[in-house]
Amino acid sequence: MQIVQLSKLVDMDNPYRVMEEVKTIIRDIYGDYDFNIIDQVFSDTLDLFMGRYPGYKACNCRYHDLIHTTDTLLAMARLIHGAVLNGMKFSTKDLDLGISSALLHDTGYIQKLGDDEGTGAKYTLVHIDRSIEFSKRYLPRLGFSERDFRYVESILRCTGLNVRIEEVEFFSKEHELLGKMLGTADLMGQMASRTYLEKLPYLYSEFKEGKVPGYESEFDLIKKTPDFYRWTLKRFKEEFDSVYRFMKDHFEKRWGIRDDLYMITIEKNINYLEYIIKEHPKDYRRYLRRRLDRVVLKR
Repeated sequence: MQIVQLSKLVDMDNPYRVMEEVKTIIRDIYGDYDFNIIDQVFSDTLDLFMGRYPGYKACNCRYHDLIHTTDTLLAMARLIHGAVLNGMKFSTKDLDLGISSALLHDTGYIQKLGDDEGTGAKYTLVHIDRSIEFSKRYLPRLGFSERDFRYVESILRCTGLNVRIEEVEFFSKEHELLGKMLGTADLMGQMASRTYLEKLPYLYSEFKEGKVPGYESEFDLIKKTPDFYRWTLKRFKEEFDSVYRFMKDHFEKRWGIRDDLYMITIEKNINYLEYIIKEHPKDYRRYLRRRLDRVVLKR
């Protein structure tokens, strides 16, 4: 039986189509849900990345861009859906804060007006702290409390690759689960992207500007990506309690597909990358030729 391609289910180049799918998923969980908060955070996030948010420049990172944020958003909603299908329960406040965290998780890459040196990639090593700083100023405008901000802060911390989850303070089991799901969604969303391999050179450029150690060249990062994938699998299982398992239940309920399309797509990406590394180390860019589309902002 032919496997359905993940990228064929939703137009991931169009943030509005992604948000429509997120709402479809949430309605399956809650029925009549009040989307006022999520709609506002989504709208403000688009404005921020597109250069329309007061005091900020447009996103100029080509890897950690708006599409990466919406990739993470949809993966997060799908994990929450799968968790609910497995008997987990989240309040509407939990859901508002969990989905908002997915939207806000990479706001730390956005430069303020007047910050004209380099790109937002220079903040790579501190982008989580900057995302938390942005959230602290932003969330009270929507009526959220200091406790709500602390809730989001802990969830955002879970996206840090060097963060030990057992050292993060959580308020409840549901809160902890949302943190582990965002940490998982952040990685699954990017590695299962239709253009993941093509964007790896952009990731190297961001790492270089951000002074991220451990990579001598663009191809060195590419060579080390399969090992990063294996490390990621270990992190999924050991630190994030295998919450990625909820994807299967989501796809079965939503699409009638009893497969984890994310892991299938990621494995295909890594297998192809290993082929390139082995057979075409000198001209690897020729084999990363998928067109990198711009964001489509038509509703």
